[in-house]
Amino acid sequence: MTDGVAGHAPPARHTSGLPTGDLLDMVTVTVDLPTPAVALAVGAHPDDIEFGAGATLARWAAEGCLVHHLVLTDGSKGSWDPGADLAALVAARSDECRDAAVRLARGDPAAAGRVQFLGEVDGELANGTGQRREVARAIRTVRPDVLLGHDPWRRYRLHPDHRAAGFLTLDALVAARDPHFLPELALPPHRPAALLLWEADLVNHVEPCPADAAAAKVAALLCHHSQHESTMGVSDRSSGSESGPEVFAARIAWQLAQHGAVADLDAGEAFHLLDQL
Repeated sequence: MTDGVAGHAPPARHTSGLPTGDLLDMVTVTVDLPTPAVALAVGAHPDDIEFGAGATLARWAAEGCLVHHLVLTDGSKGSWDPGADLAALVAARSDECRDAAVRLARGDPAAAGRVQFLGEVDGELANGTGQRREVARAIRTVRPDVLLGHDPWRRYRLHPDHRAAGFLTLDALVAARDPHFLPELALPPHRPAALLLWEADLVNHVEPCPADAAAAKVAALLCHHSQHESTMGVSDRSSGSESGPEVFAARIAWQLAQHGAVADLDAGEAFHLLDQL
């Protein structure tokens, strides 16, 4: 493992198994990158960033990191109601993303970074030339020390947007870092120090998750009210119901504990780290 963001290697641990997926070979698992000054998280849909890295982003924000969000699709498929007003759903989900970004910044709008929307149709995301140009534009504009996104190599993934988002992020990173790509942008190239991919089968890095960061992750996810019934299984009718917010928070806490256990931590978020970009 090469040097971390601040020029030194994070502490290393070893594991031969994961709580989800199989790890066939022994790998080194690093822990706790130095807090970046700027981070950019790229998600396929509204709420994907919070599910994938919400606690990490909240902890970094509390430590002074400026966290930017780029959401690639409009979220227009995110309803189980066949008669849903899709224009209203898209507008609501955009507002939910902005609210969630503020929650990850511990409620301080001034501390939250930019929330950008590529606006591709939900379920139809493509890794095309135009899409790569716009994601590369975002990378060159905000100039993150750490880029975060979906792991496109996760096995048995059903949703095409998650696969496309992962490869789009990787391909845009290459275009953003190299000076002879996309001269029409008239923006200097930028090479992040590290790439963190969430939903990874092959985990080699875990970010610690203190209790306040876990709470911020849950609060940010619950900002996505349009997804309470479908994605989250949360009933808004009663906080004490079997499907209430407390049950959802407990499920998130269980997942964070499973991820943390990979690196002998009480709680964490697991990633595949690439730091030779």
